[in-house]
Amino acid sequence: MTDVTLAATPSMALLARLREGRTLPVLAVSLILIIAWYVGAIGLNAGLVEQRLEHPTTAEFVAAAWSLDRPVLPAPHQVAIEFYTSVFEREMDSPRSLVYHAYVTGSATLVGFAFGTLLGILLALAIVRSRTLDRSLLPWIIASQTIPILAIAPMIIVVLGNLGLTGLLPKAVISMYLCFFPVAIGMVKGLRSPDPLQLDLMRTYSANPTQTFWKLRWPASMSFLFPSLKVAIAISLVGAIVGELPTGAQEGLGARLLSGSYYGQTVQIWSALLMAALLGMVLVAAVGFVERVVLRHMGGRP
Repeated sequence: MTDVTLAATPSMALLARLREGRTLPVLAVSLILIIAWYVGAIGLNAGLVEQRLEHPTTAEFVAAAWSLDRPVLPAPHQVAIEFYTSVFEREMDSPRSLVYHAYVTGSATLVGFAFGTLLGILLALAIVRSRTLDRSLLPWIIASQTIPILAIAPMIIVVLGNLGLTGLLPKAVISMYLCFFPVAIGMVKGLRSPDPLQLDLMRTYSANPTQTFWKLRWPASMSFLFPSLKVAIAISLVGAIVGELPTGAQEGLGARLLSGSYYGQTVQIWSALLMAALLGMVLVAAVGFVERVVLRHMGGRP
């Protein structure tokens, strides 16, 4: 075997592992999106560049399109610079810090997620336990999600505001309204997932309904619960951001988006969107970590 073959073999093996895993596909898609983003920035900012420059060269035109103070679509490097400045060069308790706004929105997200998870599980238990509730309550749960959240959010904020409840709680209620649905539906499916033969076996062992629930139905529902929780916490984040918009709030990622739209600060808007996306990824990853711990403790996959 030649030296060239020996040198190429580890590289080819590494490339094969990357291609078989997630890293290479994710990097490839990310690169395509970034290129498309840069090209889109040139096209959407062309009108602003033409107003500022007369007869520019191609290089000048492209450079100007990627460096406008208030572009229609900021270039990726502009968003990255604004994000870095807002995260690492500001005090964490400063109203100009994205970390501070992410903390405010994340707090409402977690409270709403906790309430929504509890409500979803309780509704699922009631539906599985009672055939009457199954026929009467489940259609209303499904129908509740047909109401646009942008329509109902101001109503919730006004009603709770008249009751003296402001700040975090109205946003948490909106998050709860959005995230209880996937939890309820997933748990109903999970609690009903045991095979009839397994239920017959529990009856053979003279197990009462409570024992059947804890020994069979509840463990079987875990594989349905955690995927539902991942969806729910992402939707809860959306609800918290939407809840900050109608109030004209001064804190939170929604407030950051709102102030950016008022003053035409599109770079600020996109950096807040990037922080929201990263916050969502962290929250979903946290649920995934809890899932692995719980399933390992229950004797599931490692």
